[in-house]
Amino acid sequence: MTNRIALTRRRLLAAAAAAPMAAILSRVGPVPAAAAAAAATAQELPATIRLDYAYYNPSSLVLRSFGWLEEALAGQNVGVEWVLSAGSNKANEFLRAEAIDFGSTAGAAALLARANGSPIQTVYIYSKPEWAALVVPAGSEVADVAGLAGKTVAATRGTDPYFFLLRSLAEAGLSGADVEVVNLQHADGRTALERGQVDAWAGLDPLMAASELDAGSTLLYRNIDFNTFGFLNAREAFLEDHAAYVPRVLTQYERARAWILENPDEAAQILAEEASLSFEVAQKELAERTVLDMSPVPGEAQTAALTPVIPIFEAENQLTPGADANEALANLYRPEWIQGIVDAAGA
Repeated sequence: MTNRIALTRRRLLAAAAAAPMAAILSRVGPVPAAAAAAAATAQELPATIRLDYAYYNPSSLVLRSFGWLEEALAGQNVGVEWVLSAGSNKANEFLRAEAIDFGSTAGAAALLARANGSPIQTVYIYSKPEWAALVVPAGSEVADVAGLAGKTVAATRGTDPYFFLLRSLAEAGLSGADVEVVNLQHADGRTALERGQVDAWAGLDPLMAASELDAGSTLLYRNIDFNTFGFLNAREAFLEDHAAYVPRVLTQYERARAWILENPDEAAQILAEEASLSFEVAQKELAERTVLDMSPVPGEAQTAALTPVIPIFEAENQLTPGADANEALANLYRPEWIQGIVDAAGA
């Protein structure tokens, strides 16, 4: 399988390098007038643009694999640095520490981070995923969410699976206090589940799909509406200081999204290689549980998904003293750059 994936990637990379840039970007369109106006306010060139890549953000994997952003910036002597995010909590940590300029999180994680003082804003929606669900091991006697009362549940605090767990418990008449949450990073949560060290896991793809196929784990509860979209967030300081480069990044993100829609099997093979997964697991994540054919502009759909999460933040003491999640939501989005790109593409 590894050789087949490597061969495919070499073939795809060669094809991507040979394809005319203008032809591929024709679906995205030129840098729009709004972005051009923003460019005039940019203070200086960034020496390096730092982005995360994540197995839950397939567009980031494609973009990094093909080097399209590096190509687009090469003539301006602007470097590109990629940092792996193991989960939304890690992406938010990197953004707070100014270790990256753009980071991939779930919507709920982005909102909570901003409400608690992180100076970030959402500039792009990279997917509508069903990447989180509640998972029990093979042979579990737990039949529904209510059956988790008094049980141990592995979850990564500050990520969509964690908030998925809290919303699922609330729907079943329970709260976070009715279970013992074991705070583990996603991969460690999967391991603990399969070893019988916890009763359930608030899972995240592709690890969740791998656990299903490789270990016989079962999805106890699914609800795509409890998944709060994939948000690409940027540091506010970067948006202020280097506004001209935001549409450059997002144009390449749109290129990657369009490529995945046109080449789903090849995209699954890239995911498989990057995340050390079987092709079947990667395909399950992309084909069955990731929606990419949607608007990348943050707005009403995301607000509808996030508004019900705010009472959960409050009830579960997720907010720091004085934090206002409603105000944070009102100021979370910066849609103008990607809206301009989408408008130009449709003109």
